[in-house]
Amino acid sequence: MLKNVLAFDLGASSGRGILGSFDGNKIELKEIHRFTNTAIMKHNIMYWNLPQLFDEIKRGMKMGEAEGGYDSIGIDTWGVDYGLIDKDGNLLDNPVHYRDTRTLGMIDEVAKDITKDKLYTLTGNQIMEINTLFQLYYEYLKKDKTISEATTMLMMPDLFNYLLTGVKRAEKSIASTTQIFDPYNKKWNDYIINKLGFNKDIFPQIISPGTEIGPIKEELIEELGINIKTVIAVCGHDTASAVVAVPSKKPFIFISCGTWSLLGTELKEPLINEKSMKYNLTNETGIDGTTRFLKNIKGLWLIQESKRHFEKEGRNYTYSDLEKIADKADAFTCFIDVDSDEFQMPGDMPLKIQDYAKRTGQYIPKSDGEIVRCIYESLAYKYRYTYEQISECTEEEYESIHMVGGGIKSKLLCQMTADALGLEVIAGPIEATAIGNIVVQLIAQGEIKNLQEGRDIVEKSFGTDKYIPCKNKVWDDNYIIYKGIIEKA
Repeated sequence: MLKNVLAFDLGASSGRGILGSFDGNKIELKEIHRFTNTAIMKHNIMYWNLPQLFDEIKRGMKMGEAEGGYDSIGIDTWGVDYGLIDKDGNLLDNPVHYRDTRTLGMIDEVAKDITKDKLYTLTGNQIMEINTLFQLYYEYLKKDKTISEATTMLMMPDLFNYLLTGVKRAEKSIASTTQIFDPYNKKWNDYIINKLGFNKDIFPQIISPGTEIGPIKEELIEELGINIKTVIAVCGHDTASAVVAVPSKKPFIFISCGTWSLLGTELKEPLINEKSMKYNLTNETGIDGTTRFLKNIKGLWLIQESKRHFEKEGRNYTYSDLEKIADKADAFTCFIDVDSDEFQMPGDMPLKIQDYAKRTGQYIPKSDGEIVRCIYESLAYKYRYTYEQISECTEEEYESIHMVGGGIKSKLLCQMTADALGLEVIAGPIEATAIGNIVVQLIAQGEIKNLQEGRDIVEKSFGTDKYIPCKNKVWDDNYIIYKGIIEKA
C-alpha cells in the first residue's frame, strides 16, 4: 500500500504542490501543480499576494485528489514574514514582504531599548533588518492600525495552516526565525516582548514540527470536493525542511542553495557566544529540537536579478546558458561580497556589480559572462569564508559538504564550491525542501520511525552526485585576494 502525502513549498518566485508516495522503502515525487509567487506593490509597499497563493494551494489540493488522493498536507516557505488576525478571525491585510524597505533603520530603533549584543545573546539570531522583530517594531512605532487591532500574529506557514483548519498555532522552526524566540527553552522570549511593548497575547501557542494541526475545514472540503485531509505542521521554515532531507549518517555541514544560500551545521544545542556574535551566525530550531547553526547568504538572487536585467535588454538566457557563458569567461577577474547591502533590493544587478568593482579598485566586468562568473566565484568564496567561521565556532573539521536545493542544478557552482573550499561536495537531493516536508509528514503518521531512518530513505530514493576539489593552488591564492577586498569594502 502506497502512502501519499501532499507538500506545498513556496519559494522566492514560484510555489509547487508535490505529491510524495512512500511504499515503505522509497519515496517518489510527482509535481502536480506549479504556480507563480510574485510580490505585489500597493501604496509603495511590497506585499505577498496571499489571495492568489491560497487559491493556488486549493487548486493543488484538488489536483492531488485527482492523482489518486493523499492523507495529509504540509506547507513550508521562507522565514520572518507574518500575517495579523483580528478578533473575528479575519486577516487584517496582505502580509508585507521582507524585501520591502520599511524596516530600514529599525535595528537602531530597537537598539535604543535592547542593544544588539543583548538581542543576539537572547535569541542567537543573525541580526538582519528583515527579521520579524524589526518588521513588528516598525508597525508598533508607526502605530499602524493593523497592529492595534491584531489579536494573533501568524508566521506564513502557520497562516496557511490556519486558513485551512481554523487553528492558530506557531510551529517551532518558523518561530525561531523571528528574533523573538528563546532558542534554549523553545518559547517566545518574554523579555523582548515586554521590553518593546508588544502585546504578549498576539503570540500563539508553539508546537513541534510533526504535530497534527487538525482536519481541513468542512466548508473547504465541500468547496473543493475532496475527502477529509489532515494538516500537519511540518518544519514550516523551508531551510529546516531542507536540512531534514540531508542524506547523512554523521555530523555534517550543509548548503541549502537557492535564492538564499544557508550554510551551516546541525547541533544538539544552540551555540551562542562572543565568537558566534562576532560572525553574526544564527541559531534556528529544527526537527527534534535540534539547532541549525548557520549563516544566511544572499545566494542565486544575484543570478536571478541579473537574468531579469539581461531579459529587459533583449538577451534571453536560460540558467543553463548563463552557466555556459560564465564557464567561458576569464577566471578571477573581480570579486564582490554577495551580502553587501547594495545587492539586497531588486534592480540593475549587473550595474551594481560593476559599481562595486569600481569602488574597490578592481577590473570592471563588461560582458554578461564576466558578470555571471563574478557572482559564481564570489558566492563559492563566500561559502569558504562562512565555512571557516562555522568550523572555528564548532571546533570541528568536516570531510565534505552537503549541497541541497535547486541551486545544485548548476554543476559549475557545485564544482567551484568544491574547489574554493578544498572539500568534496555531495550534491543532492535537488527537491530537498519538499522531500523534508514529506518526510516529516510520514514520521508524524508513523510510516517512518525517526529522522535518521528518514535520511536513509532519502539517500536510497534520490541518490547524490559528488564533486572532487581540484588541487590547483590558484583557488587558495585568489581567496586571499577575495578576503582582502570584502574586508576593506
